[in-house]
This record gives sequence, structure tokens and C-alpha cells, in this order.
Amino acid sequence: MSKTTTDTSPSGEGPETEGLAAAGSQLSTAPQEDTVNLPSLGVIGWVRWFWRQLTSMRVALLLLLLLSLGAIPGSLIPQTGADINKVDEFRKAHTTLAPVYDKLGLFHVYSSVWFSAIYILLFVSLIGCIVPRTWQFVGQLRGRPPGAPRRLTRLPAYTTWRTEADPEQVREAALALLKKRRFRAHLAGDAVAAEKGYLRELGNLAFHIALIVLLIAFACGQMFKSDGTKLVVEGDGFSNSTLQYDDIKSGSLFRNDDLVPFSFDLKDFKGTYEVSGPNKGTPRTFEAKIRYSRGAYGKERPTTVEVNQPLKIDDAKVYLVSHGYAPVVTVRDGKGKVVYRDAVPLLPLDGNETSNGVVKVMDGYRSPRGVKEQLGFQAFFVPTFNPRAGTMLSQFPALVNPLLAVNAYHGDLGVNSGIPQSVYQLDTTHMKAYKDAKGQLFKQLLKPGDTMKLPNGAGSLTFEKNIKEWAGFEVVQEPGSGWALGGAITAIFGLAGSLFIQRRRVWVRAVRGADGVTVVEMAGLGRSESAKVPEELGDLAGILYDQAPGAADPDDDPSPTPDTDVVPAEGAEK
Repeated sequence: MSKTTTDTSPSGEGPETEGLAAAGSQLSTAPQEDTVNLPSLGVIGWVRWFWRQLTSMRVALLLLLLLSLGAIPGSLIPQTGADINKVDEFRKAHTTLAPVYDKLGLFHVYSSVWFSAIYILLFVSLIGCIVPRTWQFVGQLRGRPPGAPRRLTRLPAYTTWRTEADPEQVREAALALLKKRRFRAHLAGDAVAAEKGYLRELGNLAFHIALIVLLIAFACGQMFKSDGTKLVVEGDGFSNSTLQYDDIKSGSLFRNDDLVPFSFDLKDFKGTYEVSGPNKGTPRTFEAKIRYSRGAYGKERPTTVEVNQPLKIDDAKVYLVSHGYAPVVTVRDGKGKVVYRDAVPLLPLDGNETSNGVVKVMDGYRSPRGVKEQLGFQAFFVPTFNPRAGTMLSQFPALVNPLLAVNAYHGDLGVNSGIPQSVYQLDTTHMKAYKDAKGQLFKQLLKPGDTMKLPNGAGSLTFEKNIKEWAGFEVVQEPGSGWALGGAITAIFGLAGSLFIQRRRVWVRAVRGADGVTVVEMAGLGRSESAKVPEELGDLAGILYDQAPGAADPDDDPSPTPDTDVVPAEGAEK
């Protein structure tokens, strides 16, 4: 009789099922929530984890990408360090965006907290990547290539043949051949071990070190740089001092003593232009002939500064960046006394040197009634005037038919008010314009040598015949520019080496077989899959085969030549 068991569990599972579940739980390797406690990393563990993540190549590339993206706003948005006037104009034009940009530091990207954080983290990450890899590379250079594996047939490229030559002769020939091909080779037991392509890792290290050099050079260039502009009229000079600049910008750690001591005088400026064709008026040459001296008592030397051909003095470079005209004017009072005589630089408005500016007579003038006043003249100059054009615009940038348009004011120029003002603009708030007999603004067109007489015997202005020219110079001093250039060149060559040089190993084993014939085996292994490894191994095997030719096999069949017997492993290209 059989015994029947009835399942009374709510789930429909019997005792056998429960037993299987219990046995399964005992055999399971899954952690039990009530018995297993995961160990805490602790402060030191988290620091190590963060350091490993920061010094990984993945994070370094990510930080480099973030640094490149962070530099984009610096080139699209006006920066206070480059042109504060453009920043003020942007704030007036974009009242909504400007406060947001201020909070994000987009008006001073390169000195902002977030950009500096990315910069410093990238710097630390690169150092953390380079130091251990450098020690590892040094250890590889001091060591020797590893000995041959037991089974060379498993390597990606392999060939073998039999020869009557002695094993020692084959190994010596292989050692000489590999060294001739610039392999690091040595005898290791019954085989020759050789390795080549160490420049790949060297190029990789050089690339990362060059990035660090670029970062340091960039930081030094930003912190210790100075960039100033100066307008110099023919016959005048310049001394490299902050007080001499028209405008100067410098880094946060720059000091006045860091300026390279030198001075120069502008002797002559010459510009030539296309005189015909569709490019009429296009500049051909701009040359500024100067005499410069190094230091306070240096010997004067003549030289010529041209566009893209700056004068280099130690870390400073003097660039020629602009050009214009400076008509010489003489102002006399009502008694004929000269109260002003100088060349007045005028700023060009277009490519044909249509220019404007002002003449300010601040001292020495008295009105016909004996009252001390100041005079102001608004000047509009064209080097080539064409009466048939119908406009007061220059038709050519050279001095072909110069004309000067002038109107005059008298009163207070406001130079003593304490409010800074441009030397190229006239503030007429506290001045009165001279009027003609009809009550219109008094103005006159002058050719070289002409004189404009002011109403009521107030004086005169003479447009002298000698018209001078001026040149605008930019003096740039960046102490890290040479290092930056060297780092960029090194980075390019290092990256090329790490991409195109392949690290590979070659082994040549020669042993005497049971029948007294030497068996030669050659195998190659590359750090990455490449068709060059089998090709290079076939070339080496062909040369070595000529020195140790094949012998007949036991079946009297000719031994295959190595160049047809090099077989890549599965999945590798032949």
C-alpha cells in the first residue's frame, strides 16, 4: 500500500520544496542582508578613491575638454582685462544678461573661480598621470625584454624552419640582426628576446609633460604679462615706462619694475599703396624707421619696424599696429603772438585715412578784451580731396591733395575739472562757438599754408605745409611665450609618436631536434593589433633564413621559406 501525503501549506508547497529552498540558501553565495555588513571606506579610502579618479586619463581628458569649453565665453564676451569700455557698452545694451554674466564671472573668465578650479584640477590630474607612468617607463628602460614564452605558436605572428646551422650560430646571427634593426635584444636561455618601440611611451609622456608646460606658460603669461599701446609722431620718442603709454593692461602679479628698459625715437614713417586696379588704395608696405637703445645708457641702433615684423628686445616685442596723419598747426592770438604750435595726431575714420581730431590751446591765450580763455578747434582732415566727388571724404590714403576743415570754440575746455577726457574729443559744454557775419558756425577749408582768421580779431590758425605722420605701436611683454611655443611643438611631436610608433617584441628560439637538425622558431607580439608585426617578422625571418638556410625535413620535402610561413593568429590581419 502506498502512503499519500497531502499539501496543506497556503502556497501549495510541500515539505520537499521547503527542503530544497533551505538547501539552496545554504549553497547560495549571495550576501544575506541580516548577516553581511559592507565595510566602510573611511576618510582615507575616499581620499584614495578620489585621487585614483582624478589622476585617471579619462578624467584628464574630461577636464581638458571643460577647459576648452570654458575658454569659449572668453573669446565671445567682452573681457574687463582686454577692453573695459566694450564691457560697459555690453552692460548698457544688455541690462538683463549683464547681471547674470557678472555672477557667473563671464566678464573675467580667465580669472574666475570656476575656470581657475578647472585649470588647477587639470594641472594636478596631469601630474598624477605622469609621475607613476614615468617611473614605470624608467623601470622598463633599465630592465631587459622578457624571455620567450614556452609556446611561441600562440603569438599573433609565428614562423619556423629547420636548418643545418648550430643553434648557437643562429642565436648569434639573430642577436646581431635585431640589434642592427635597433631592437633592444639579449640572449635569454635558448632564445633571443628583443623589444622595440619605446619612443611610443616616450612620446606619450612628452605630450603630457608639454601640456603641463603649456599650462604653466599660460598662467605666467596671464599673471606677469603687460600689453600697452603708444601713438608716436615723427620726431617724437617713447620710453618703456607705464607713464608713457596711452593705454596699458597688465597681469595680476605684474610690477612696473618688470618692464624691459628700452627707448626709441620715430625718425620717419613711410607707407605705399596700390595706385590702380580693383585694389586701389590697399596698403602695400608700412615701415617705421626708428632708433632704439637698450637700458638707460645703451647705444642707439637704427632699425625698421614693419607689420608682422616686430622689434624684439629681451621679453618685449614692439609691433607696428596703426598709422595716421598729424597736421602741423600754429595758433596765434589777436596780437600775432604764437600760443600753440605742434603736430596734431588725427584718428582715421576709414581706409582712405579720412581723419578727425581736436586742437586744444589750454594756456597763453587772451581774448581781444584781455581775458584769459582757452581755445578749441575741431579738425577734419582728408589726405586726398576731390572737389568733383561732392563729399568731404578722402579718395586715396596718400598725401595727394590734403585739405583741413576747421571750426573754432572759445571758453573753458574743462581740463581742470578733474574729470578725465579724451585728447581726441572736444567738450563744448562750457565753450562758445565762433560765428560768422550771418550767425552761422564759423568754419573754413584750409590747404597747406592757408590761415584761418578768427572773427573780431580773436586770432588765427595756420595749417603749415609740413604734414607729419604718426605710427601706433603695441608693446607686448609675455614671459612665458617661448615656453608655450616649445610646449606646443613638443606636444605635436609627442602625440605623433604615441599614435604612429608601435611597441612590439620579437623572440627567436633555436634548439637542436632529436634528429640533430636545428629547429628555428620566430614569433612577434605587438601592444596593439597591426599588420606591421607579421610583415616585420617576415622581413626579419627572410634575412635570418639567408644566414641559416633551411634543411630537408624527414620526409625529404623542401622546408618552406619563412616569408611564406609567417602566420598571424586568428583575428589578426596578415
